[in-house]
Amino acid sequence: MFAIVDIETCGGKFEFRKGRIIDICIVVHDGLSVVDKFSTLVNPECYISPYFTSISGITNDMVADAPKFHNIAKKVIEYTEGHIFVAHNVGFDYNFIKDEFRALGYTYRRDTLCTVRLSRKLLRQRISYSLGRLCESLGIENEARHRAEGDAVATAKLFDILIQAKNQDSRYRNLGVDALMTRRVDKIKTYILNKLPETCGVYYFLNKEKEVIYIGKSTNMYNRAVNHFRGDTKKAKKMLFDLSNVDFVETGSELIALLLEAQEIKNKKPIYNMRRKNEAFTHCIDTFTDENGVLNFKIITVEESENALLQFNSYSTARARLDSWIDSFELCMSHCGLSSKDSSCFNHQIKKCRGICCEHEETEFYNKRVVDLITAHSFTKPSFIIMDQGRNADERSVILIENNKYKGFGYLDSFTPISSATEFKSIVNNPTYYPDSNDLIRTWLKGKYHLKIIALPKTDETVFSEFG
Repeated sequence: MFAIVDIETCGGKFEFRKGRIIDICIVVHDGLSVVDKFSTLVNPECYISPYFTSISGITNDMVADAPKFHNIAKKVIEYTEGHIFVAHNVGFDYNFIKDEFRALGYTYRRDTLCTVRLSRKLLRQRISYSLGRLCESLGIENEARHRAEGDAVATAKLFDILIQAKNQDSRYRNLGVDALMTRRVDKIKTYILNKLPETCGVYYFLNKEKEVIYIGKSTNMYNRAVNHFRGDTKKAKKMLFDLSNVDFVETGSELIALLLEAQEIKNKKPIYNMRRKNEAFTHCIDTFTDENGVLNFKIITVEESENALLQFNSYSTARARLDSWIDSFELCMSHCGLSSKDSSCFNHQIKKCRGICCEHEETEFYNKRVVDLITAHSFTKPSFIIMDQGRNADERSVILIENNKYKGFGYLDSFTPISSATEFKSIVNNPTYYPDSNDLIRTWLKGKYHLKIIALPKTDETVFSEFG
């Protein structure tokens, strides 16, 4: 069964209630002929501008006593329930009706079929596929153009012709109309969504050669995939065209998903991932104390570093970070390795440096700001464990930081005690270390996340009594 729908609106967009339905008609078709019809004007509860009146001929006076959408909502459900929702440019009508129901707190879902797409497949080489031009070329009369009933009835007549054309075409006669409308991307979408669970993890989109073309993470992989299929950018459409399969890894912990995603993007370098692909960390911001006891920063290569605070993929990214610190913390350019120490720095001359470079600021006060900055970009303990939720109720995830470096993650059975540092480390994987993993963990720990932090014992004899 099919519900052939047409609406008229007093706005061009359904989002954010920028347009409302003012006229609706639903023609029920059993695949052979029309068997029922529902039609009514609708009071939009808002002003109909002259522009939209000029299109449909519907005025504010005409809808003043008409039912509001919530008064006809039950009828719309009854006339479309169990039927395929059909319309000419179906996205427009379907999304407006979905939005009206959303405003009522109801989720409206129907399978859809577009007579524009169906016409392009079955009625080739037409000058125009607009409803008016198509009906005119096929001899379909429409005495009420741009009124819901007139257009819905005309679409039903067009639908009859399309079914006849399908039955006469050897390629399509054995297919149902809905199957004929299914595109490759729709089949892939169904396949992908059927595979992905609604759990936290990392997913891998694959092409037909089984190459990873995109890696993503989400607390709900299924929902995230749904959003991919709604993408309308050129890049999103190209990725969906290349998409053939999906793999996934459930992580339980969102932080582990974030760390695994960043690591896998560097390892596999998918063509549709733009961020975090660079695995080479060439420069760092190093810290040291000079002969006068002043804390200094300097940008050097990773190989030269003795006390790196942060590492970067290039000099320019390191410089951009240091410049932002200079502005935010009123640091001295001379003590950041960006100007000579023989005279006051340029920033002091423009009153952006408090004068440590020319003894106008005491070392104690300058160093305090630097220590605050260093503390903000350092772990509170050199070696510790982060405990988070596991992949099921009987499991916990663990993340290991040792000597200020991320060492990997693993999982613990809630009922299995761990008694030593060596035993604990044995359950943690050992990924390639990338410095931005530390950044991800530090940022995460500053957020409003209730994670259990346990200091890693220095000796193997220490018992992990905190695990409980």
